[in-house]
Amino acid sequence: MSTYADLSFTSTDGLALYARDYPAHSGRARLPVICLHGLTRNSSDFDELAPWIAEQGRRVIALDVRGRGRSEHDPSPANYNPMTYAGDVIKLAHDLGIERAVFVGTSMGGIITMTLAMRRLGLIAAAVLNDVGPVISEKGLARIAGYAGKGCALGSWEEAAEYIRNINQSAFPGNDSAEWSKWAQRAFAENAQGQLVLRYDPNIALQIQTGRLKPTSWTARMAFRRLARNRPVLLVRGALSDLVEQEQASYMRRAAPAMLYAEVPDVGHAPMLTEPPAREAIQHFLAQVD
Repeated sequence: MSTYADLSFTSTDGLALYARDYPAHSGRARLPVICLHGLTRNSSDFDELAPWIAEQGRRVIALDVRGRGRSEHDPSPANYNPMTYAGDVIKLAHDLGIERAVFVGTSMGGIITMTLAMRRLGLIAAAVLNDVGPVISEKGLARIAGYAGKGCALGSWEEAAEYIRNINQSAFPGNDSAEWSKWAQRAFAENAQGQLVLRYDPNIALQIQTGRLKPTSWTARMAFRRLARNRPVLLVRGALSDLVEQEQASYMRRAAPAMLYAEVPDVGHAPMLTEPPAREAIQHFLAQVD
């Protein structure tokens, strides 16, 4: 039996968007959690984290950002940017009557969360930034640009698992074949011709492929400071990360001394947040937020 309900809503510019809605288990009412995935990913990345949080008495909403998963593709690729994504989150919260939430943002999802801090800080009660910040490594950006938006149709789930393994093995050296198969099921869908295709619009990658996504900017640093100096923030970093290396993590900790920090050993970009060190840090963090 499914642990979530399908949720549909319409963006302000008319796109049909999708989210998973995990109801809170019994207990006193607590602030909901909104989970935002990475660039080429979708809401299914939280299919283990979200039920675990729901068991702690919090409703969890995991969004398919426009152009991914079951959300509609945007006919205007220029709209694939953090400001537009943040607007979609604001609309989602409005439609659901959510005035404040805890945000969990993985990679691009963290960038969306920081953008929200500039647009609607009051919506954010607290935030978990998963392996992302206002300053990111050119090394990691180049790696992501090397595969994002360049997937092809595949003929079998074995091929799909191999594709996912090739992209992610350096970041997850401990994954076994069963785990890669699970990731393939999250990342691919079968089309009308019986081929397996990635669950995203290739145009989502144009910003990073064309170099318009920069390692840092004044706006990004300002957004991070506005978030981390006004709200509780936890940074989760993969010890092998090539996107948030020690240099970038150190900058964030200097810029926001009150920010909590957890490092996941033997994992790169980005932790799945199912790892014991991540779970422990998130549980402790959420316990401090009503």
